[in-house]
Amino acid sequence: QVQLVESGGGLVQAGDSLRLSCAASGHTISGATMGWFRQAPGKEREFIARSGMDISYADSVKGRFTISRDNGKNMASLQMNSLKPEDTAVYYCAATYRYCSGIGCQTRPEYRYWGQGTQVTVSS
Repeated sequence: QVQLVESGGGLVQAGDSLRLSCAASGHTISGATMGWFRQAPGKEREFIARSGMDISYADSVKGRFTISRDNGKNMASLQMNSLKPEDTAVYYCAATYRYCSGIGCQTRPEYRYWGQGTQVTVSS
């Protein structure tokens, strides 16, 4: 069983940066694919980025967001730059031990473990 806890959310202005962290416990993430999703009010939870056999990003954040991980610290991070009001959402960290590469592991059902989410609000 893996427990995930996100942190680092907050209220920022358009153009600002934020760094989200995801602390894992209960099992090492060294063999896991770590993903980030977000959910805005009234919308479906959407894929943002994942780090597994390779790294992939949603087109909406490509070039602005960077996913990273520190297996030694059992943590994953999401650096978010040039934030826009449309980035406002609850951001979730997720983990799966499935094999993920290419377009794999970009959907919610592929992840077994989820954090509770952290709110990111970007004002215009």
